Amino acid sequence: MSPKPPNDLPVYRLLTGKDDASFCRRVSEAIELGYVLYGSPSLIFNGEHVVAAQAVVWPGS
Repeated sequence: MSPKPPNDLPVYRLLTGKDDASFCRRVSEAIELGYVLYGSPSLIFNGEHVVAAQAVVWPGS
């Protein structure tokens, strides 16, 4: 595992978006890059749809 995330990405990322397959793919892509989940996901209803948030961190940071 590289000591730094690829592509100059930050060691901490908060992924947010509409709770749909696209959001799940973004979280899955971060995990595939080597990030690990940090905490539980959060969900909120904005009056139109559910918005999800998931923090990920680079291991060893």
